[in-house]
Amino acid sequence: MTENTGVRRGGEPGSRGRTTLADAVVTKIAGMAAREVSGVHALGGGAARALGSMRERMPGAGGDRSAMRGVSVEVGEVQAAVDLEIVVDYGVPITDLADTVRENVISAVERMAGREVVEVNILVSDMQLPDEDEEEGESRRIQ
Repeated sequence: MTENTGVRRGGEPGSRGRTTLADAVVTKIAGMAAREVSGVHALGGGAARALGSMRERMPGAGGDRSAMRGVSVEVGEVQAAVDLEIVVDYGVPITDLADTVRENVISAVERMAGREVVEVNILVSDMQLPDEDEEEGESRRIQ
């Protein structure tokens, strides 16, 4: 039988080591949180989306890159800053959408990564029009 002698070993588990997050982890969290918001059509600019689309079709190219497209972060010991480039759906109030994206990203990063988010900068680089999806589909069929 083990006897409890009152000897304290170590301390709180959190004080017995360090947790370091790679920038890619916070980038993915921020990207997924931004995509969850209704009205966000895509992340990244046109060129980044086109290259990413080609890259995703290549075997072994790493499809998880799409979660990182259009997102860049700076992660420190206790704080993080996020830059997003988004494409919005036509008809969505852009300033309201940006506020909602910002709130969702801050909440997700602070909850999952435990970092205080000091800023979320959003660049709206394009707008998806209702008829653009149909035109893209037609041009693909012609080729």
